[in-house]
Amino acid sequence: MLIASMEFHNIEMEPPNRIGDRSTSDVVVRLRTEDSRDDWLYCHSYILVEKCKYFSDRLSDNWPTCQIIDSRNCVEVYCQESDFDYYVNVLRLLYVVTDAMVDDMWHGVRNALGILRVAVELGCPQIVTACVNYLEAVPWEEAEEEEILRIIPSMGSQAEPILARLQPVKPSAIMGIFLSAIHFATSSPPSSMNDLKSSAQEQLEYMITEDDDAPLLIADDEIKAEVKQCVKRLFARFNDVLEAMLCEHEESISEEGKMQLLYFHLSDLLWACQILSKMEIMREFVSSWVDASDKIIKIVEQARTATEMVEIRLKVIEVAAKVLEAMGYGTVILPTSKRLHMVKAWLPFVRVTKPLIDSAMTTDEDTVTFKIDGELWQSLESTFVSIILALPSGDQAEILTDWLENQHIQYPDLTEAFEVWCYRSKVAKRRLALHTGSLV
Repeated sequence: MLIASMEFHNIEMEPPNRIGDRSTSDVVVRLRTEDSRDDWLYCHSYILVEKCKYFSDRLSDNWPTCQIIDSRNCVEVYCQESDFDYYVNVLRLLYVVTDAMVDDMWHGVRNALGILRVAVELGCPQIVTACVNYLEAVPWEEAEEEEILRIIPSMGSQAEPILARLQPVKPSAIMGIFLSAIHFATSSPPSSMNDLKSSAQEQLEYMITEDDDAPLLIADDEIKAEVKQCVKRLFARFNDVLEAMLCEHEESISEEGKMQLLYFHLSDLLWACQILSKMEIMREFVSSWVDASDKIIKIVEQARTATEMVEIRLKVIEVAAKVLEAMGYGTVILPTSKRLHMVKAWLPFVRVTKPLIDSAMTTDEDTVTFKIDGELWQSLESTFVSIILALPSGDQAEILTDWLENQHIQYPDLTEAFEVWCYRSKVAKRRLALHTGSLV
């Protein structure tokens, strides 16, 4: 807090009298607190009356005690101990604040807030205006912003400009910035702008997420259509990368630059899954991933299994898990043939990839740079079970037979699917007969 003895910068046309000049003062302001703090400030009545409504009233002939001896020569002002210095500063500012603002006298947001509260209470319009102009223009720290929200709304229209940056934004402005951000977040900027792109992606997801507050944006048909187009273009670029890599020799596929490009595209697609899921528009993405699955698996399996390749395998599985989840729980409805194809394509890939990732995590802890969602494997296992149990019983038998004969039988653990298949198969004839009237 600014101490009471602070000195202010002189400005042009400074009043001829100064606060504390006992030889020219004609009134004493006695500041007092409940803690017995008592300070006398020698002031000039013409300045107090001209610039402060409180002192104009106190020094008026209409004030009840104005006829008491010395009542017009000494004005007592009671305040809280925490506000004492602010009162002193307001009195000093009455001598220096004019219509020509002085910008460097506030000594920070908290001090300006304290002065503003007292200036509003005492009725000092020039100081209030100067404080408001300062607080409206300078940056705030988070704690300062919370204090502004606590204090300023009760001050009325005179302090409203301070809250301008905190006011709700018009829906049209929100929509405009969302569309601009989605275009940038699904683009392919230079690598130097990757951090900016990641930030845009994070904020887009935040805008449509419902947490303690409602989403900043409720997606209508227009927004959903634009998001789908942006993601469609993103997937098209990803598909171009796949096609280009398929046309190259196995050795060149493993080149670091190509693997890094593939990784960045997969990261974008994983983020796109989050956005599309929240907007409930996953269908086109799922269909595109289903169509590209064979190419994705072929490229990844042809490349080397160095650390960066393990990272790519994990990223591929993270995206595939989102797609499989949408299929497994009915968010996106696909024909039986496509669901069966997805199980046959991704189940073997997941079986082989999990041990590779587990090995990388346990044997190379110092160099592993990726993080794994602890629920990923469990969620993926449950998703496979759901998809398998929704397939025709003959297809289930084929998948379960392969699982029981596979060396990676521990993951995914299809025991639940096996148990349900056994029960359904055993009672199938009887159950169907009860409803059709004849044995199958």
